[in-house]
Amino acid sequence: MAAPKVSVVVPVYNEEAVLPALFARLYPALDALGESYEVIFVNDGSSDRSAALLRGQFELRSEATRGERVVTLDADLQNPPEEIAKLLAKMDEGYDYVGSVRRARQDTAFRRSASRMMNALRERITHIRMTDQGCMLRAYSHDIVAAINRCHEVNTFIPALAYTFAQRPAEIEVAHEERAAGDSKYSLYSLVRLNFDLVTGFSAMPLQLFSLSGIAIALLSLTFVIFLAIRRVVVGPEAEGVFTLFGIAFFLIGITLFGIGLLGEYVGRIYEQVRQRPRYLVQAVLERNDPVSAAPKQRQIS
Repeated sequence: MAAPKVSVVVPVYNEEAVLPALFARLYPALDALGESYEVIFVNDGSSDRSAALLRGQFELRSEATRGERVVTLDADLQNPPEEIAKLLAKMDEGYDYVGSVRRARQDTAFRRSASRMMNALRERITHIRMTDQGCMLRAYSHDIVAAINRCHEVNTFIPALAYTFAQRPAEIEVAHEERAAGDSKYSLYSLVRLNFDLVTGFSAMPLQLFSLSGIAIALLSLTFVIFLAIRRVVVGPEAEGVFTLFGIAFFLIGITLFGIGLLGEYVGRIYEQVRQRPRYLVQAVLERNDPVSAAPKQRQIS
């Protein structure tokens, strides 16, 4: 069987309520492309009936190989599947990586403003240009996917990693809708962790800034100690200065603890990397190698 032109990868985590609507919109949108395609659903440890719904959908649409282009799409339908055609049309212009920017974003004002602030900070630190890092509707060439698969990083952010490999990246605007059903699986802590992965995974600037800050603070502290010593000789002892020294000491202790935590983040990543433990275990893979066969083949992987 010839490889399809497009592979669509959809991660699924507790999306039982939205999966039927996703099936109803995704496949007609892909059929309208007029090109061969496959859809790969990845059940990311769901505790609801998502896995059962995916198995049922597999019985209906079981075609699978490996596509020349890969499109990622969240299962919550906030990014309409109908927009996939726009990404592929942009790739037809010669681009090897196409990101997307949500137009008329359907999120709270706080989330939009926080996202813009984090995007600006991340771009300044990592020099990775992604106008909307939270939009997962993206298209990748096969070469970029192969390069990503050759990486063995434990903590990374695939869109940013793909940008570093892209020769001709581009971005387009796409529609954005309210969540079809269910609740967002991204907590504030998850968003903070994502930005830590971006900053520490793609730049050494935090370490460099901390080192420079440490040098500057040390010089200022030394200057202040000399000033206090001269003042003590000239003016004499001053009890009021004790509180000032306490304040300065606590400030320096806070800076030190923050720096230790930052260093610990990098050391922790080194620790996870050298262990090289598998990031996940695959329970089963539903596939059909023979398109004529009626029975699906299940491979158990331990």
